[in-house]
Amino acid sequence: MVPYVLAVLAAAVLFGTTGTAQALGPDSATPLALGVMRMVFGGTGLALIAFTLAARMSKRRMDAAPRPRLGARPLSLMLLTGVCLALYQPLFFLGTERNGVAIGTVIALGSAPILAGLLEWALTRRMPSFTWVSATLLATVGVVMLGVGGESGNVSTDPIGLASSVGAGACFAVIANAQRTLLDSGWDPFTVVGAMGASSAALSALCVPFVDLEWLGTPSGLFMALWVGLAAISVAYVLFTWGLSGLTAATAATLTLGEPLTATVLGITVLGEQLSPLAIMGLVILTAGLALLAWGSRKQRDPVPFAVEG
Repeated sequence: MVPYVLAVLAAAVLFGTTGTAQALGPDSATPLALGVMRMVFGGTGLALIAFTLAARMSKRRMDAAPRPRLGARPLSLMLLTGVCLALYQPLFFLGTERNGVAIGTVIALGSAPILAGLLEWALTRRMPSFTWVSATLLATVGVVMLGVGGESGNVSTDPIGLASSVGAGACFAVIANAQRTLLDSGWDPFTVVGAMGASSAALSALCVPFVDLEWLGTPSGLFMALWVGLAAISVAYVLFTWGLSGLTAATAATLTLGEPLTATVLGITVLGEQLSPLAIMGLVILTAGLALLAWGSRKQRDPVPFAVEG
C-alpha cells in the first residue's frame, strides 16, 4: 500500500503548487482563460504520457487478461472524468481568486474527501473503514480551522468563491469514483487517465477562441500555463490514478488534502501570507489526519462490501 499512498501524496504536492503559480503569474490571466490553457497543455500531455505507458504495459504483459470492451458505460465514465476535469479548472481558479490561494484551495480539497466518501458509499454500499472516518474527520477539522483562521484571521467569505471551490471539490469526487469504477472493471490506470486527459483537452480547446490569451505571450504567463498544465495535471494525474489503483476513492481523496497543506506552506514561504495561530493549529491537525490515513492505508485496499448492486 505504501507506494500507492506515496504516489497520491506526490500528486497532491504537485496539485498544491497551482494556486501559487497563479498568484505569481500575470494578473491579466482570468480564471477561465488559465483553466482552459491548463487543460489544453495538461490534458494533451496527460494523454500522451498515459497512453505511452499503457502501450508499454500492454507489451510487457502479453499473458494478462484481455482489456475490457469499450462499451457505452466505460466510454461514458471516461468522458465524464474529462468533463469534470475541464470544469474543475475555472471553478478552482475562481475560488482562489475570490478567497485567496490558501483558503480557496482548502475549501476545494477539504470538501472533496467527504463528497467522495459519500458518493462511493452510495454507489457501492461499501462502508468506509474506521481509520478513514477518523482520519477524514481529523483532517476536516484541520481544514475548517484553516478556513476560519485565514490570513491573519481576516478570511474572505465571498459566496461566489465559496460555491466555486465546493463545485471544484465535487468535480474531484466524481473523478475519483468514476476512475475507481473503471479500474474495478479491469481497465488499466494509464488508459483511464489518458482518456480523461484527451477528452478534457478536446473540450477545453473548444473554448480557446472565446478567452483572452494575450497574457500567454509573456514569459511569466507561458511558464505559469506550462507548469500548472504539465506538472500539476499531466504528471500529477498519472501519479494519482496509479495510486488510486491500490486505494479506495475515499482514501485517495482524503490523501489529496496534502494539496491544501502544500498550498498553505507555499503561501506562507513564497507569497508571504500570514496565518493566525488558529490556522497554524489547523495545519498541525490536518497533517495528523493525513499521517493517520497513510498509516491505516498499509492494509488491504477495499473492505468487504456489505451490499453490492448490479
